[in-house]
Amino acid sequence: MSSPPPPTFPAEVQLDERDGRYLRKAIVWSHAARRRGNRPFGALVVSATGEVLAEAYCNTAETGDLTGHAELNVVRMLSERKLPSEELAAATLYASGEPCVMCAGAIFWSDIGRVVFGIDGARLRAFRGDARDGVLSCRDILQSSPHAVECIGPALLDEASAAHVGAWEG
Repeated sequence: MSSPPPPTFPAEVQLDERDGRYLRKAIVWSHAARRRGNRPFGALVVSATGEVLAEAYCNTAETGDLTGHAELNVVRMLSERKLPSEELAAATLYASGEPCVMCAGAIFWSDIGRVVFGIDGARLRAFRGDARDGVLSCRDILQSSPHAVECIGPALLDEASAAHVGAWEG
């Protein structure tokens, strides 16, 4: 019996200064999440004019809410603000890690027009020791949205990966 082929990792994307700055803020939130005993993920949403509309970290361990992923938390915050669809369509969600299927679904329904993420799902699975291949990417969900959602990543891989080193053991 042959062993499965090694995982294929997508190439890293280079970001401009603005995207790099905001993605780094999401990565800072991922470290905050880990320090608080949660999974190391952070996210924020930024308007077209550069206003931070919402920012959060994964808080599942603190709340016991398994849906408390960083991306879902910022989408919930935006829902409370009742922002117009046009403003959300021009906004960018920055996530320290590639949004999971649940979070991609929330982004799909939120009208957010752009996603920039750090570490991709394939690398996250390697950190977790999960050898499964063929798991849906956020792109698989977002490409079927009735509104265009630009998806950029993986990016800043060394920085985005740092919070995951040792976080998935035990």
